[in-house]
Order: sequence, then C-alpha cells, then structure tokens
Amino acid sequence: MRKLVVSVGTATALVLALGAGSAWAQIKIGSAGPMTGQYAAFGEQLKRGAEMAVAEINAAGGVNGKKLELLIGDDACDPKQATAVANKMVSDKVVFVAGHFCSGSSIPASGIYHEAKVLQISPASTNPKFTDDNFAKGNKTVFRTCGRDDVQGVTVGNYILKHHKGKRVAILHDKSAYGKGVADETKKALNKGGMKEAMYEAYTDSDKDFTALINKMKQAKIDIIVLGGYHTAGALIIKQSREQGLGAQLIGFDSLETAEFAQLGGSATNGVLMSFPPKPETDPKNAALVQKFKAQNYNPEGYTLFSYAAIKVWAEAANKAKSTDAAAVAAALRSTKFDSAVGPLEFDEKGDIKNPVYDIYVWKDGKSFPAMK
Repeated sequence: MRKLVVSVGTATALVLALGAGSAWAQIKIGSAGPMTGQYAAFGEQLKRGAEMAVAEINAAGGVNGKKLELLIGDDACDPKQATAVANKMVSDKVVFVAGHFCSGSSIPASGIYHEAKVLQISPASTNPKFTDDNFAKGNKTVFRTCGRDDVQGVTVGNYILKHHKGKRVAILHDKSAYGKGVADETKKALNKGGMKEAMYEAYTDSDKDFTALINKMKQAKIDIIVLGGYHTAGALIIKQSREQGLGAQLIGFDSLETAEFAQLGGSATNGVLMSFPPKPETDPKNAALVQKFKAQNYNPEGYTLFSYAAIKVWAEAANKAKSTDAAAVAAALRSTKFDSAVGPLEFDEKGDIKNPVYDIYVWKDGKSFPAMK
C-alpha cells in the first residue's frame, strides 16, 4: 500500500491507493469524516468501511473495468473544515464522496459537490435538512444510507411515552445541526403524545465540567435526560451525574454507538439507552464480512458497514449506468433495489432510504444490546 499525505489548510486528505500503485487507479472517489479530534472514532468507522469496500471492488475488477483510488478527507466535524475537504476532493477530481459523518459537515459540503457534479452519499448524516433542502434546490445527487432524525426522534419519543409517561424530562442539545435537530424531533414527538418537557437546555460540547447543568436538573427533579449530542460529552454528563447523585435515565441517539462511549463513561454508562438502526454487524449474512474486519483487528461497529454499503451501492449503480456521471448514477440509484450489507436499500426521490427503522439499545459492560420494546 502506498500512502500520500496532502495538507488542506487545517484539513488533511490521505490518499490511499489500494493495490499495486496509483498508476492503475483510474477512478478517484472519496470518503470524508472526522479522522481527527474528539469524534475520530466515527471517522475511523467511515474510513474502515470505505477501505474494505474499495479493496473488494478492485479485487473484483473495479467499476466499469477501471480500478478505484480512495481519498480520505478529515473534516473533524467542523463545517469550515468540511468545505475545505470538499473543495480539495473536487480539485482532485473525485467523482463520488461517501461522507460526511456529521450533518453540520455534510450540509455545507453538499453544495460544493453539487456544483462540481460530484455525487454524495452520507453513511451517517441524519438531519432531515441534508436531503430536504438539497432536493428543494434541485440537487438530486445527494443520498444517505442511514435514516433521518424525524424517524429517530419519533422512535425515542414513543419509547418514552410508552415506558416513562408522567416522568420529568430534560431535553439537552449541543447546538449542532445534528444534536439540536434530533433533540427537537424528540421534543415534537413527546409534545404530540401529551408530554411537556420539564427542561430544554443547550450545552457546549467541548465543556469538561457539567456541574451547573447537573445541579439544574437535580433542582428540577429530572427523571429522564434526552441527550441530543455526541458520545464524548454524553459520557461526561452521565458519569458526572452519577458522581453528583443524579440517577436520571439517560437516553441518547446513534452518536453514542462507539465503544469509546463506555471507555470514557465507565460503569456510569450501564443502563444508558440509545436509538440506532438494526445493527448490520449482527446480521448472520454479514458474518464472513465481519470476520474480514476482525482479521484486521477491527470491530466493524456503528457506521462502518453503512460506509461500506454506500460505496458498494454507488459502484453497483455506476456499473448499471455504465458511467460515473453523477446524474446517471443517481438515476440508477433511484431505480434499483440493492441487497446491501445494511439490508435492502431503496432510495426515494430525495435520496433518503425507504422504510428506515430505528431500535432502542441499552449499554451494559461496554457494549450495547437491544432493549425491551
């Protein structure tokens, strides 16, 4: 393997030529996410999934008879850095990007890709605006292999209505496009079901001491904490809550799905609930694929297989279209039902997957398991 490091302002693009060398890599594609920073565990998920998909595609003959070259862009989940990465991807003449991870990165990057006629499939950006706003602007080359927050929020809201109706709920968010978005969707679902939150608070994700917020929740006698934010702050909030005598149930979302959450929060994460799609790594049909990752000493958790699936369905659509042109591949994506690693995938006119499903999981001893419905 040959590795080339290219600086992009504060961003870094790692160009990975998977195979004998870049001389035969005739089609450039990208994967982008937080390869560094506090969310780097999720960037690793996207990178690993992308690398495996490209290796398999190249071993099978490539796309339309040409091999793929994978460029990895580091946006650190920062919108400005994401635009720098997107511009670098465009200047490097990629035809497709599987990314980004954070909605706050995918949304601004999508405009750059659209203008350059680069097709984009996010494996993990769940904010409805990512596809809704692009579709309203006439951008039909944006897709995602995950669900949306208006489905995820309803799942969590309905779970609370079923199991915790009458409890005092605090809805917290980190002010990001993702965190506030999913928190607000849960709030809508609760309010529609007749529950009014006792607290609605924003916090700063980079904070390390949440004592003031925890004291406010103690004074409000909070029973349920809905966390619209990422695993790093979530781990600190639940750990400090337990240390300060607040026993409220924490319910988060898909951004908790990394082993790093339990590593950071320790035993305090036991019993934490979260929403996530049905885990593809537990599907028996993916057993051989999962073993290939584990042979590389990597557990394909979280969005690893969603990233893998994004590149695989793009390749299948490009082969069907006999082209890597964004519009042609987009048409093939919308007209095909894919048997992917994350289950059957069909895309609607906006580029969202049809019939998305979220389940509720519970953390115990460093792992998450399906919770009682």
